[in-house]
Amino acid sequence: MSGHSKWQNIQKTKGAADAKRSQAFTKIAKEMIVAVKMGGSGDPKNNSKLAAVIAKAKAVNMPKDNIKRTIDRALSAGNSDNYEDVVYEGYGPSGVAVIVEALTDNRNRTAPNVRHLFDKYNGNLGASGCVSWSFDRKGVIILNDEDEELDEETVMMDALECGADDMEVDDGVFVVYTGTDNLSEVSEALEKAGYTFASAQVEMVPQNYIKLTDEKDIKNMERMIELLEEDDDVQNVWHNWARD
Repeated sequence: MSGHSKWQNIQKTKGAADAKRSQAFTKIAKEMIVAVKMGGSGDPKNNSKLAAVIAKAKAVNMPKDNIKRTIDRALSAGNSDNYEDVVYEGYGPSGVAVIVEALTDNRNRTAPNVRHLFDKYNGNLGASGCVSWSFDRKGVIILNDEDEELDEETVMMDALECGADDMEVDDGVFVVYTGTDNLSEVSEALEKAGYTFASAQVEMVPQNYIKLTDEKDIKNMERMIELLEEDDDVQNVWHNWARD
């Protein structure tokens, strides 16, 4: 097992069925535009970063038309979207490691906003690399099993046959791990095998976890994560807080 067994810590990509659906699609579209521009191709077969973003979009039921329009927009000659990939690292209450991934067209707006939230909720922003060493970058696929019909041994065999590196089950949640470059390949194979996903994306997976016992620390951590995720420039927030 890979050691990433805390379902509560897995970033649910702004849920396809909740009030943040529109925000989720907007953020994924931004990722898609950057992936097309960086990869120089709108064909996921020739652009692994784009393929990973498309897998993420499908997992939250982003319509195919939306995906196509976004890719066409990124490829258009008149497209002026110019987002920069920025990563902030720091500590939340009681030393919880936090990584904030952002796509921004204005660092002078994004950096102060992120720093303010760290400071306000008893954390502190650190230097680049201060916590990322304690995370592993992996493809992570969360399988839907709302009816509790999946068999662990069968899913494990199917996942490995589809090219996954590992799988684990935590409180009935099936978590499939892949390399960052073959996330889309594995997710497509699993989809063809009949599986559906709650999430499919590249994540920063903690190597270890911290538990918070002080109620004030817990409230501060929850609020800091919530407000960071609501920031339009922030794409993902990863941390090693064990919420259970």
